[in-house]
Amino acid sequence: MTKKKWALITGGAGGIGQSLVQEFLEAGYSVIAADIAFNTITYDSERSISLPVDLEQIANSEVYTNEFVYQIQSITNGHGIDCLINNAAVQILAPCTKLTRNHWKITMDVNLNAPFFLSQAFSPILIKNQGAIVNISSIHATQTKKGFAAYATSKAALSALTRNMVLDLGSEIRINAIEPAAIATEMLKASFIEKPERYAELESFHPVNRIGQPKEVAELTVFLCSNKANFVQGACISASGGISNSLSDPA
Repeated sequence: MTKKKWALITGGAGGIGQSLVQEFLEAGYSVIAADIAFNTITYDSERSISLPVDLEQIANSEVYTNEFVYQIQSITNGHGIDCLINNAAVQILAPCTKLTRNHWKITMDVNLNAPFFLSQAFSPILIKNQGAIVNISSIHATQTKKGFAAYATSKAALSALTRNMVLDLGSEIRINAIEPAAIATEMLKASFIEKPERYAELESFHPVNRIGQPKEVAELTVFLCSNKANFVQGACISASGGISNSLSDPA
């Protein structure tokens, strides 16, 4: 009998998060989608569960984190997770002179500190299950724009964390990151609803002549968690449609 495999996906209510949930379900996993947008634990199907989580609390409270891990262990009947996908993020845009201490702290807590403490807390379980971690970083880890100081710094640190955790855990857990460029989530498309010409311009700046789809990020994530990627370790993989090689980008 094949063992049930579990994937824990943070930010499961968002555009990329929903695609991650779907792709992992299609790959045969049972999925726990964790998000602050969820009010209560909901069994969406036999293999899909929505679970509330506050990543700021994960970043700042060991007690809260331990309770969250215990909850996951209970849901999985003691098996624990096989994959941790640190996908959730906040993006607060402001010039350096306008960023508040709270803006900075929230960004680092959600985008960097929570992924670290979740990875740390689940590492014994992931070692036992020969599991994998995938951090959803960003092109902003290496190439950014005005107003992105907090977000870009958090993503650069998340990619650095990916590379450095491998030095401690590389023989026991596979840890990789994906650095997507623009992805066609509903949130992104909504921001261009009154300026479709700017959306077309954004697409044209990508050498592939379009922006990415959430499904493409999700498919790559599933691959990185699979046995087909056994020798892929500590990688920060660009998923940029070639724009990472371009000298310009519409503001």
